[in-house]
Amino acid sequence: MLPKEECEHASSVLTETIKAIKSKDSIKLKSLSNQTIHSSCTYQDSGTITLAVLVYALSKLIERSDYKKISLWNKIEKKLISLFELAILALNKNNHEAFEKHIINARKSLEISSNLKPYIEEVLKKSSINKASKLYEHGISSGRTAKLLGLSQWEILEYIGSKPIEKKAKEKITIEKRTETAMQFFS
Repeated sequence: MLPKEECEHASSVLTETIKAIKSKDSIKLKSLSNQTIHSSCTYQDSGTITLAVLVYALSKLIERSDYKKISLWNKIEKKLISLFELAILALNKNNHEAFEKHIINARKSLEISSNLKPYIEEVLKKSSINKASKLYEHGISSGRTAKLLGLSQWEILEYIGSKPIEKKAKEKITIEKRTETAMQFFS
């Protein structure tokens, strides 16, 4: 069960997602997906995590204009928006179970409604792995992350291992400072 603030946040993300889908704003969709991942780390809720993956996949489809290759895209878009609106209503009633059901149905409608089914499945898989790495970066274990997203730990760790490591500027500590710290430790 999500707290009221999280339900409100997910509802606002869905509202903004609908606007971004209609305006074909892939940058906004990617941002919304990232916001959702940040908040879902606290509750490790499968509904909001699925939402983050789905919104990220939509951002990729729109960013690359791949949606234009999908026959009946307008029909799929209307179905997604309708399911998102139902999910908003469920959140407003604090019905988390219905919210999850609508988000899962939205994902399924994208997967099966396309003449590019293998491609869509690949985009969703890569989106899941990408979001899994974000969860992992937020301190969720690879095992828990894999379970939440239906992936193997190997897929997650392989992706994380292939990402370049950020080099953070290391603070140079003088010998005097090290000595002072050591003396404080032993006193």
